[in-house]
Amino acid sequence: METIDQNTENVPVAPVVQVPIPNSQGILILGIFSLVTTVCCIFVFFVGLVLGIIAVVMSGKAIESYKQNPKVYTTASFKNVNTGRICGIIGIVLSGTILLFGLIMLIFMGGVLTELFQDLSWEEYF
Repeated sequence: METIDQNTENVPVAPVVQVPIPNSQGILILGIFSLVTTVCCIFVFFVGLVLGIIAVVMSGKAIESYKQNPKVYTTASFKNVNTGRICGIIGIVLSGTILLFGLIMLIFMGGVLTELFQDLSWEEYF
C-alpha cells in the first residue's frame, strides 16, 4: 500500500462571505419610528405601539436565525437588529404609559363631570 502525503498548508481557502441579516434595516427603521411617533405624536401613540410590536416580533425571528449560524451574518446587521429591538421596546413602554395615563385621566374626568352635573336639575332643560 502506498501512502499519499496530503499537504494542506498551501491550499488556498475561499473566504466566507457574510451577508446582512434579513430585514435588519427594516427592524431598525421600525424601532426608531416607533420611538419617534410615540414621543412626538402623542395623540397618535397607537402607531408607535403597533410599529414597536412589529419591530420586536421581527427582531425575535432575526436573532433566532443569527444564533443558528452567526458566521454567515455580519456583526453590523446584528447590532442594527438589537438597536431596533431596544427602540421598539422603549416605544411600546412609552405608548403603554401614555395609554394608561389617558385612561386614568378619562376616568378621573368622568368622575369630576358626573359630580359636577349631578346637582343640576335636568328636568328644566328638557
